[in-house]
Amino acid sequence: MDNFNDRLFRTVIFCLLLIGLLNIVFIDTPTGSKPVLFSLRYRLRQPSHEICYSRSTSHRDELEAALSKASMGKKSTTVIIAIVNKGYIDQGEKPMLDMFLDSFWVGEGTRELINRLLLVAVDQRSFERCKFLRLHCYKLELILDEGAMDSNGEKLYMSNDFIKMMWRRTLFLGDVLKRGYSFIFTDTDVMWLRNPFPRLSQNESIDLQISTDRFNGDEQSEANQQINTGFYMIRSNNKTISLFDAWYARKNSSAGLKEQDVLLNMMRAGVFRELGLELRFLDTNYFSGFCEDSKDFRAVTTVHANCCRTIVAKVADLMAVVHDWKMFKRSSSTNQTSTSRSWTNHKACRDSWK
Repeated sequence: MDNFNDRLFRTVIFCLLLIGLLNIVFIDTPTGSKPVLFSLRYRLRQPSHEICYSRSTSHRDELEAALSKASMGKKSTTVIIAIVNKGYIDQGEKPMLDMFLDSFWVGEGTRELINRLLLVAVDQRSFERCKFLRLHCYKLELILDEGAMDSNGEKLYMSNDFIKMMWRRTLFLGDVLKRGYSFIFTDTDVMWLRNPFPRLSQNESIDLQISTDRFNGDEQSEANQQINTGFYMIRSNNKTISLFDAWYARKNSSAGLKEQDVLLNMMRAGVFRELGLELRFLDTNYFSGFCEDSKDFRAVTTVHANCCRTIVAKVADLMAVVHDWKMFKRSSSTNQTSTSRSWTNHKACRDSWK
């Protein structure tokens, strides 16, 4: 009898525990939520999403770390950003990246600026080269909504991959602004012959200072200005973030146009004024290029290999620029007159269009 009662007691206890467990699993859940077993099963089916998110977070954290190093831990410091791919480190006897970095060495007051440079690599080889040079480096993933693009080799001017890369660049730089960093963006075909900061306004009310292919003579006038996105200084604020969002939003409706053309069209359509942006257009006498040479060696700050189609042609003519610069410096050190000095003709770039 005692054995029967004991078995009965255990059976009752087991049934009560089972009922309680089933109540928790299937009944006692908040309104509108999934039962616990379903929730567990659902979570087990979702590992790929969580892995993708962790990778994305990892890349974003790496960017923040790279920006912090380039800004020396101060977001108030203006970072210098350049973007490179394999074509800029391998092509020709003197790769474009080497030319770019050499200009910081031969320029006036530019050597210390290398510490504020963040080099953004779009492929593994250029990233490894950057790390070898002990620069501040970040690897940018070039995966667009229309599919992956080839990040290796030269992107010929106005080719499909060239346009894709320019839009990816715009998206990336907009992300930098949203993180609170102001920056100078520079193409690597820009020679830094002097420290540009003394020629750039430190007035915080000016949102964007942008280079021009041909300068109309008025730093505030939009009329007939041919802007160039290969060199500009931009402050991080709500207006510039809105500009980049509106700019990138036009990508899918701007087939066949590079991002610079789209930004120019936005300016002409009055978008800059609608956003309340304060602009300054940079004088080519200081921020010059192959489209319009500086007339004064004593004033020139940067030289951009614009109005040129290929990397090989850019390098050839930029080597002539550096030679001209060194000759000017040599004549200045010996008190020789330099008022009549002129730049070597940009023959390789002119011939690149044939």
